[in-house]
Amino acid sequence: MTSAQLLTDGYERVREAVYEAVDGLDEDALTFRIDPGANTIAWLIWHLTRVQDDHIADVAGTEQVWTAQDWYGRFGLPLDERATGYGDGPEEVALVRASAESLSGYYDAVHERTLDFVRELTDADLAEVIDTRWDPPVTLAVRLVSVISDDLQHAGQAAYVRGVFDRTR
Repeated sequence: MTSAQLLTDGYERVREAVYEAVDGLDEDALTFRIDPGANTIAWLIWHLTRVQDDHIADVAGTEQVWTAQDWYGRFGLPLDERATGYGDGPEEVALVRASAESLSGYYDAVHERTLDFVRELTDADLAEVIDTRWDPPVTLAVRLVSVISDDLQHAGQAAYVRGVFDRTR
């Protein structure tokens, strides 16, 4: 297995987790909160997709899918088009309302862009330092694995919220 194939597998696992979290849910389920300050499934999936979109576009040198394919307009959220959810509080979390179809559709578009990028990478590409603001500096490999890790954590949180919602109904 090549490094690119390994990364592809990791991102495919994220996609599976996203679908498991949102499949068949209505707006009540997607915006359910365990308590008033908790994240919703809709916010978690939107946020993990926004972060993946932001980070992949940055390393690939492309425009984000969010704006390039007008997912920003399709979602119609009362947020700045650059918002990714990083640092959001309970009030901002409540603003993210979307259908399961919109969430999975946006994720699919970002996923496709991600796989188009990672499938072409070589081991030499992965060793490239892309961010010197950290010590040690961040390589492309570290950034791509970090996105997978972060996405899977948020998808797991969404699965947990879905489980709580399902048990309370």
